Amino acid sequence: MVKSWIKSKIEDGTFVPNQRIRSESELMKKFQVSRHTVRIAIAELVSEGWLYTEQGAGTFCARRSVQEQPVSAEEREKKVAIVTTYISDYIFPSIIRGAESEISKRGYQVSLFSTDNDYDNEKRILETIISQRYDGAIIEPTRSASSNPNIRQYLNLETMGIPYVMINAYYEELEPVSIVLDDEKGAFLQTEHLINLGHRDIAGFFKTDDLQGVKRMKGFLKALRKYDIPVNPNHIITYSTTEKTTKAVEEFKAMLDSTERKPSGIVCYNDELVILLLHVVRERGISVPGDLSIVGFDDSFLSDVTEVKLTTIEHPKSEMGKKAAKMILKMIECNGSQLNENVESQVFEPKLVVRESAASLGEEACKNKEIS
Repeated sequence: MVKSWIKSKIEDGTFVPNQRIRSESELMKKFQVSRHTVRIAIAELVSEGWLYTEQGAGTFCARRSVQEQPVSAEEREKKVAIVTTYISDYIFPSIIRGAESEISKRGYQVSLFSTDNDYDNEKRILETIISQRYDGAIIEPTRSASSNPNIRQYLNLETMGIPYVMINAYYEELEPVSIVLDDEKGAFLQTEHLINLGHRDIAGFFKTDDLQGVKRMKGFLKALRKYDIPVNPNHIITYSTTEKTTKAVEEFKAMLDSTERKPSGIVCYNDELVILLLHVVRERGISVPGDLSIVGFDDSFLSDVTEVKLTTIEHPKSEMGKKAAKMILKMIECNGSQLNENVESQVFEPKLVVRESAASLGEEACKNKEIS
């Protein structure tokens, strides 16, 4: 118990290299254990490279690196962690397969982790990556639009010489190596497509606890302003991860019930949201795209399984995973440096995939394509 507590404080950055840890007496009082127990715990942590002692001065946090740590034969396995907000849902399996195929070819063991877009889960996973001495990590950040409480763990990764690449989004304060899609431009293309089809009453739905949603909302607004279309605040719906099946759907229903808010076109944060809104469309007997045009984002498998195939923005998915894998492997080979001049962040260009879910306002032929 004493060992685990001290290690956790080192891993989360409470104790930094060369900092004196608590005295034996303080540890005895905190854990209600004997001095002998405390001394055994400290001695084992010293032998494992976590601490060092100075006669007459006390016990201090050691400066540890992946190369300096004594490891067992099992721990010497080359390991890379892949951390995403979700593992089995939506576009994530394709991203993971792309990354895993590249990493496995180079003899690395791949471990998959899911944060469920939760900060506490992210913290536990980062501490696991540090304590189990992974060689590197590919990480999709959790709720990337907000100030992250786990910055200390990320800085600890850097101190330990464990490089990481962020995918889909990134924490701006860390300025990490990252690989993302140009989400702002993608949403601009979504909106511009509807404008070119004659739509002026366009609503946008955006999940804004992730950086992707913030940038997509920015692209939506840019397109409206470029074409001198007044921005209707009532046509902008924001929601969090936990609200996607509640707030977004309820706001859409309210929009359809209103004579003042009813749009002719919808720009959606992603294809997953489109599917949720189409359930409402079916209930109301609304024709898509005859009565309402909808554009998705990500070109997921969902875009091709609905009655009306979705016009959407292409996401690189597997290609993003492969490139992220190549980037992290290069960083590992360059002594695990997070600041590596040979590895640069990359931004994928978005592409609009035109299918059937959006049409010109004057296109009478569309009116017989109805979701039922």
